[in-house]
Amino acid sequence: MRIDPLLRALSEPTRLRIMRLLAHMELAVGELAQVLGQSQPRVSRHIRILCDAGLAERRKEGSWVFLRSAVSENGAPPLGAAAARLLAIAERDDTTFAARCAEDRRHLAAIRAAREASAEAYFARHAQEWDTLRQLHGADEPVEAALLGKLDGEKAGKLLDIGTGTGRMAELLADRASHVTALDKSPEMLRIARARLQSLPSDKLDLVQGDFTALPFAEAAFDTVLFHQVLHFAQEPATVLAEAARVTRPGGRIAVVDLAAHEREELRERHAHARLGFSDEQMLGLLTDAGFAPESPAALPGDPLTVKIWTGRRSSGTAPANQDNAKGKAARP
Repeated sequence: MRIDPLLRALSEPTRLRIMRLLAHMELAVGELAQVLGQSQPRVSRHIRILCDAGLAERRKEGSWVFLRSAVSENGAPPLGAAAARLLAIAERDDTTFAARCAEDRRHLAAIRAAREASAEAYFARHAQEWDTLRQLHGADEPVEAALLGKLDGEKAGKLLDIGTGTGRMAELLADRASHVTALDKSPEMLRIARARLQSLPSDKLDLVQGDFTALPFAEAAFDTVLFHQVLHFAQEPATVLAEAARVTRPGGRIAVVDLAAHEREELRERHAHARLGFSDEQMLGLLTDAGFAPESPAALPGDPLTVKIWTGRRSSGTAPANQDNAKGKAARP
């Protein structure tokens, strides 16, 4: 990193605003354009300057481009860390700049709230047919057999099924679990899951309405945490996995069943996907940052989508690497 391009990159107010937004989360270029009230080509020029200076990094996902900060207050290189600290101090001490940054974050929150409302409406519309829709990703049976194989006969203990949907995975793993907690944000999904799981003893099952970005559970409450075809709905996967780590006991397991990285753009609009799958590099980085020790993934090739199973074990006695940083790394490049 060199000082001249860095200082030139930070000499323009819009780029200062972009850097403060990226300090909190990864953003799509289109989101930045909406927040800043500028055209996407103009925002792209600002992004190119920030990336050339080593302050930001781009990641392409289908036709979308995501941007994240390449510097942090406590990271490397030192010049980048100094720039990050300077921007944080500026927001704290410059009242005009602070107000502008706060307004940007309010606009971003409104944009994301509208998107989440659209996704919730989608789940409500399709709750009854969810298991059939899910087979767009391929047949369930091979994936379920592979998941059981990855768990290698290990008891699930206290199991948290995040985004339980119709309760199919909670039903599959119930015999391995001492207790099952099935969480979903959609009341319609929970109603269907309740009917499906009604044969389980009442003292073995809890159905909970909640958001995977703010789990309503105590720390280290679960032995096994499962995401089955859920994480691609997350605007900020790093935040979601940090929350999962918080509620997983040291030595506990996580299993993420999701799509391998793909370019099926229609899944964004037709099926409310926020992410077009994940690469192994992305997911292993996300798990590590959250405080899990990743294990070797499994792949189940389909036509045209491949399903991956990523597992990991919660590192003993460690918190997620940095929950604030995690919020700024909604997905890794």
